[in-house]
This record gives sequence, C-alpha cells and structure tokens, in this order.
Amino acid sequence: MGEDMNKNGNHNSISEQPVIGITMGDPAGIGPEIIVKALDDPFIRKAAKFIVFGMNEQLCYAADKAEIEPFWGRHQHEKISRDYPCKVSVADYDEYSVPPWIKGPSKAAGEASIRFCLDAIQAAQDGIIDAVVTAPISKTSWKLAEAEWPGHTEMFAKRCKSPRKVMMFVSGPLKIALATIHEALFEVRHKFTIGCVFEPIDLLNDALKEYFGLENPKIGVAALNPHAGENGQFGDEEQRIISPAILLAQEQKINCFGPFPADTLFLRASHGEFDGVVAMYHDQGMIPVKLLDFENAVNITIGIPIIRTSPAHGTAFDIVGKNLANPSGMKAAISTAIQMVTTKKNVELRIHNLEP
Repeated sequence: MGEDMNKNGNHNSISEQPVIGITMGDPAGIGPEIIVKALDDPFIRKAAKFIVFGMNEQLCYAADKAEIEPFWGRHQHEKISRDYPCKVSVADYDEYSVPPWIKGPSKAAGEASIRFCLDAIQAAQDGIIDAVVTAPISKTSWKLAEAEWPGHTEMFAKRCKSPRKVMMFVSGPLKIALATIHEALFEVRHKFTIGCVFEPIDLLNDALKEYFGLENPKIGVAALNPHAGENGQFGDEEQRIISPAILLAQEQKINCFGPFPADTLFLRASHGEFDGVVAMYHDQGMIPVKLLDFENAVNITIGIPIIRTSPAHGTAFDIVGKNLANPSGMKAAISTAIQMVTTKKNVELRIHNLEP
C-alpha cells in the first residue's frame, strides 16, 4: 500500500501535512537555539514538515550547547524543495559567516537574516511552503546591512505588494490588532485617522474568519483617551475618529462595538465577551498581551497573502550561547502557523462545497 497510505486507504499525514518555513532570524541571537529546541519537541515535529532558512553551523552549535542530537537534513538553499525527504530540513546558507563570539548586532548578521526572509517569502509565493515563521531579527543589524525595510512587517508587505498591513497578536484568550504601531506616543495624533482605525477592524475581522474559523467574530474597539473621552471632556478622538470608523465597519456588516475604555475592555475580552480587540497604540495592546502570556505570545502579520507568525520577543543577545533561551514563544508561533494553514484550507473547502 506504500508509506503514504494508512490502513483505511487514506493518505496519511506526512505527504499532506503543511510545510512550514522557519527563518533563523539574527544568527547571533537566540533564533538558532529556540528553533532547535522547538523542533526537538516530537509533538511539534509530528504536526508538519519544516524547512529552516538559516545556517547549519549555527544550528549545530545551538544543538550541541543544548545536548540535542541533530535531527534534520541539510540541503543547499539554492535548491529549496517542498519534497525534501526529511521532516525537518535546513536550507543552508553556508556562504555567510557569523562567528559565535559575536553577541550583538552586526552587518554580516543583518545581511544573512535579510536573505533568509527574502527567500522564505519567495518560497511561500511559489507554493513551496504554506507559512513562514520568523525567529527574531535585530533591527540594528538590518540597518547596518542597509535594509530598505525597518523590520519583518514592512518587508513582507512590500514584497507581497500589499498596500494594507496590520500587526496582530495572540496571547492566551486575547487576539489583538493595533491601529498604530511604532509611533512616538505624542506623534500618534498626527497619524490618527478614521482609516487607520477602520483598517485593523476590517483586517482583524477577515483574519478571525479565514484563519481562526469564526463565522461572525465579535470585535471590541478600544478608546484612545481615559474613560473613552467622557463625552469629550478628556479628548474628542472617540467622537471624531473612532466612532465613525466603527460605524463604517458596521455598515460593511462587521460585528464590532465601541469605543470602550481600554482599562476594562481587555479584561472583558479575556473573559470571552469579544473574539478580538483593536487597540489604538502599541503599548495599549502590548501590555495586556505580554502580561497575560508573555512566553507564548505570537505576532501575526495580517493583510498580506502569506501566513506569517513570529514569537513576540526579541533576539536576547545577552543570553546567547548559555542554553537559557525559552522556546515556548517559537513553539506557539509554529503551532499557530500550522493551525492557521489548516483552518484556511478547511474554510476554503467549506466555501467551495457551498458554491452551486
């Protein structure tokens, strides 16, 4: 009957499993360590096939430090294939060299981590992989390498030619999208428009349907000001910007409500009253995300045609080489990517079956 058939005559999971691409991130950061530790978990490895875009030398070094026997196959990155025979394969970029004594940002590490990402994006666009999980990069390394993007989110959006992009985070019971991202708090007012509030409502609604299987998600929208402005006493952005954005979304049949005072909205959402929340600025959303479940928080880029997830932490240069890195965030990012791929396929199949 062959290895790919089970006793009932159905294809077993290996040939039909999602293929997840994982970029190693900054080679001098904890990316190699958390990837090795995450994929060493048999429950993670059982759920998909994996292609690691990175440097075999760094991965072997991390495995040796963690006393983990290498479990992957090595291939040249020029010949990336969905049909690698191993469950875990490393697309090796051996032309790059980042010495293990480098414990911080560098141009060489920036150039390597940029290449990993660009090739993973291309592999996703070519259908070789079904999702991309990105280990942490150093934005300083990217700047030293003269990258044209400040980080992952901007790179993915630009390469996918996606005019709209939003950062989404999953942490325990919370699913949060940000209206503004890396803006100085006092500068938010200059970029705070109806459009910048409507966009995350719209994209979060789509993501909850497509990737999390919710047919009619309920979204709570946070206020910007204390007590939701108290009828204009503490600012009028709720009346001028947020409420019109919510009305616009409601007119498009999106099940959203607000603006609600942020100091209670996240508690209500964590108790299940809302399927998702739109936060107005970075720390308004990130504080509850990291407070509730920092180790397992996952960053997702929505609004692009590629599934991309990432741990919500950074490169942690200070603990590199000490076998101290916790792989929980990487495991959560991988598991979320697999779940998103599976849910998307199921949703597409259901829609196809409903078509006349």
